[in-house]
Amino acid sequence: MNSAVWWAACATAVGTLLIRMLPLYLMQRRLSRSSDTEGKVTIPAWPSILAPLMIAALLGVSLAPQPVNAVSWVSTLIASLVTLTLWYKTRTLGLPVAAGVAAYAPVLLIGS
Repeated sequence: MNSAVWWAACATAVGTLLIRMLPLYLMQRRLSRSSDTEGKVTIPAWPSILAPLMIAALLGVSLAPQPVNAVSWVSTLIASLVTLTLWYKTRTLGLPVAAGVAAYAPVLLIGS
């Protein structure tokens, strides 16, 4: 097998692991912190909508496949910055993911 296939498989495995473990880790920290201070445990709504949003983001990005070049890296960086900035301002998941996917395509079109 080509070494690029192995690198892609490893990157996919790490990405899949992080997508699954990071929310669990963050929830564990939040639950332990809130149970120590308030005595009442509240579970936020974002874990239940995280998986559909990630699937929607992957679908949106895969609709415009691009070869690996500088334009695709820049579009990914800009989409990530848009997503993180909007998430920081709104603290929701739906709008930032949709805005990130929407920011990805125009950068690709302008750069191509």
